[in-house]
Amino acid sequence: MPSIKKSVTELSLLLVDNGSLRPNATLTLRRVAENLTSRLGRLVEPVSVLHSSKVPPALLDEMPAETLVPALRRRLHAGQRHFRLLPFFFGPSRALTDYIPGKITVLRAENPDWRDLNVEIAAPLFDLANPDDRLARALAERVDSVIARRQLHQPAVALVDHGSPEPAVNQVRNAVGEQLRGLLGGRVSVISVASMERREGAEYDFNEPLLERLLRQPDLTGPVIVALMFLSAGRHAGDGGDIAEICAKAESNANGLACHRTETLGEHPLIEEILAERAMVS
Repeated sequence: MPSIKKSVTELSLLLVDNGSLRPNATLTLRRVAENLTSRLGRLVEPVSVLHSSKVPPALLDEMPAETLVPALRRRLHAGQRHFRLLPFFFGPSRALTDYIPGKITVLRAENPDWRDLNVEIAAPLFDLANPDDRLARALAERVDSVIARRQLHQPAVALVDHGSPEPAVNQVRNAVGEQLRGLLGGRVSVISVASMERREGAEYDFNEPLLERLLRQPDLTGPVIVALMFLSAGRHAGDGGDIAEICAKAESNANGLACHRTETLGEHPLIEEILAERAMVS
């Protein structure tokens, strides 16, 4: 991380992801934070909501990952009070709308000196209230890269995200899918959207179709580009991860199906551009 000092009285910028037990997710978050620090000329620090502190430091260049509550507590003890969280999230996950605000309330009550704790949570990468097409443009570039590298002619595209219990997150995926259709046009034959997984219960049916079911459709043959709406190649989107396993199983059960996964989006320049804007909102 670049050596940029700041006063404990000024706004602290924290780049926040959900967290992962896979080291690659934390390393990706750190690289994005470093790029933002260089771009903005002010320190942006990477933290995770949960999980990442369990990754052995030996897998993280001997630098333990921080999770949000201990990270805030440490900074509160150092006198910092004003924070802006930059969500490394596509949409309004419950981590942003419920979990983090709840933890902030607990921290304020933990110490009388912390009652003036001020945490601003910036908009996620796709703001349903003020949408733009940069996520779709980044995805289109990833898809076009696969088309060129594999020399594919009008392949099908399956845009897949993790799946969420929060309908608004699903709305983000669907909105980006519609934008992607407009951007790719005749370069692809069809664009479908899917979830990697879902919770049980009819109230979560909005996550359908699951990717594994989509890839079983009889009219989906030949090359399919699986466009990954994931920010880092963790246990879901990485090599040997859940998406790769779903694709391999589908290929083994269907004649002629060939899945080609895109790169993840977290380190795309347009993601950095969005985050830089979120950092500077007054």
